[in-house]
Amino acid sequence: MLNPCPSAPVLVDTHVHLDDPGFDADRADVLARARDAGVHMLVVPGIDASGWPRIRDLCASHAGLFPCYGLHPLFLDHHRPSHLDALRHWLTHEATVALGEIGLDFYVRGLDPQAQRRYFEAQLDMALELSLPVIVHARRAVEEVVLALRDRPGLHGVVHSFAGSEQQAERLCEMGFYLGIGGPVTYARARRLRRVVASLPIDRLLLETDAPDQPNAGRQGVRNEPAYMRETLRVIAELRGESPASVAAATTANACRLFGLPIPH
Repeated sequence: MLNPCPSAPVLVDTHVHLDDPGFDADRADVLARARDAGVHMLVVPGIDASGWPRIRDLCASHAGLFPCYGLHPLFLDHHRPSHLDALRHWLTHEATVALGEIGLDFYVRGLDPQAQRRYFEAQLDMALELSLPVIVHARRAVEEVVLALRDRPGLHGVVHSFAGSEQQAERLCEMGFYLGIGGPVTYARARRLRRVVASLPIDRLLLETDAPDQPNAGRQGVRNEPAYMRETLRVIAELRGESPASVAAATTANACRLFGLPIPH
C-alpha cells in the first residue's frame, strides 16, 4: 500500500533510465528522494540487449520499479538481428510491463533510417503478437511513427517525450495511445508543446522524466531525477487550469491502466 503524505500525491514516472551509470554512486538516495516527492512507481525502459539483465536485477531489487525491454534506435550499432529473437525470449520469460524503448530517430546523423525501420517495425509486430504496450521514441519522425502505429490496429502504448503537432497528438489519442510529457514542457519557449498539453484529454496524458536526461527549466546542466517530476506536474496543472492533485490522480490512473501497475491506495 502506498501512503505518501497529502502534500505529495502519488506519481508514476513512466520513463526513467534508472539503470544509467550516472546513478551508480547514489541510486538509493535518488529513489529515496523520489518517494519523498510522491513518485512511488517508476518504469525503466531498456535500450539494448546488453543492458536487459541489469534492468531486470535492478527492478527485482527495489520495490516500485518495473522493467521493460527493447532495442532503441540511438543504439543501432549495438543491435544485431539475433537480438530480436533474444528480445522475444526476454519478453516471454521475464517479468515486464512493456516493450520499449523503441522507435525512430531522424535527428541524429549517421543512423541508417532503413535499419531503424526494420528494428522498429519488427518490435511493433512483436508487441502486437504478445499483447504488450510499446514505449516509443520519435524524434524528427513523429509522422512516420504515427503511420506505423496506425497500420497496426490493436497496438497500444505511449509516445514518450512527445514533440509533435496538435494534429498528430489528436491522431495518436484517437488511436488510443498516450503521450508522455516531461521536462521540455517546463520551458516557456516550448509553446507548441504547451498548447498540446493544455488541450490534451487528461485520460491520454502520462508524466515522465527521461532521467538522467531532459532536465526541467532552471536545472539545465544538472542530472535529472524522478523527484523533479513534481515541478513538471505543477507546470502541467497550471497550463490546464487544474489542480496538481487532480492531474496526479489522473496520470497515475493512466499509467496503471496502460502498464498494469498496482493501483495505489
